[in-house]
Amino acid sequence: MTRLPVVALTDCADPNALARQSARIATLFGATPTVLPLGGPDPEGAAALTLLDLLRSTDLIGGPTQPVVVLVNIAPRDGHWPNGVPFCYFRHGDHLVISTLNHRVLAPLVTYLGLTEVQVTDVREVLEAAAAGWAELAPAEVEEMVRTQFRSLWYVPLLARWLADGRPVPARPTAVREPAPQEVRVAVVDNFGNCKLDRPAADLPGYDGAEGLSVHSRREGRTVRVRCYDRLPDVPFGEPGITVGSSGIGFAELVVRGGSAADLFGLRQGDQVFHLTS
Repeated sequence: MTRLPVVALTDCADPNALARQSARIATLFGATPTVLPLGGPDPEGAAALTLLDLLRSTDLIGGPTQPVVVLVNIAPRDGHWPNGVPFCYFRHGDHLVISTLNHRVLAPLVTYLGLTEVQVTDVREVLEAAAAGWAELAPAEVEEMVRTQFRSLWYVPLLARWLADGRPVPARPTAVREPAPQEVRVAVVDNFGNCKLDRPAADLPGYDGAEGLSVHSRREGRTVRVRCYDRLPDVPFGEPGITVGSSGIGFAELVVRGGSAADLFGLRQGDQVFHLTS
């Protein structure tokens, strides 16, 4: 069995869930995974930026890379699916990504990494194919995993292992759509209080202008004019600024040099900062 590093992003973030997922993934892959809990008021937005950043971090290597397995479990908040949204997979170079079919989470990969389609799986179809072909699974065990609500524990690690091993997993190609929201929101608030936005700085109308941009301050209940800068070191100490941050493809960050933009503006993950007009 080939040992592969596994990174998992999940909104099943309580210690009990994280412990069970870590143990199951380690059992299947022979190495302790990195399991990153994504909670907060907007886990979909945080997952979208984090997944883009994770895959981007495998670039600029200057040579061959080792394959990484990435698991994403962020269900859409629409209540549409009777037993949860299906899981899909795709490859980014040599890296394998398995994710809930969440178009908002996958949208940045469409825009910035050229993702066009994913392979969508059906839990029962995959488990029955495995039981008939390569896995020692009794019918009662298949039925237990089909019916469970915790598919990110019981199904996804198996799917990942089988795909990594080159098993003929049945799946259907499905196009990934690219939502075009007009709102620019806080995707992640980092440990410094910098607000990582979900759009490149160059896409913000007026970013290159001298007058700056109007930022909605939840703390003050009004808009505040904030100047734009190329980098964080260019922002005067103690003042707010909008810069090209470290995430995405030149994504914008709202910062306060030496302070917390989240505290100054009363912002948290998922809050709207700008509205783009067409």
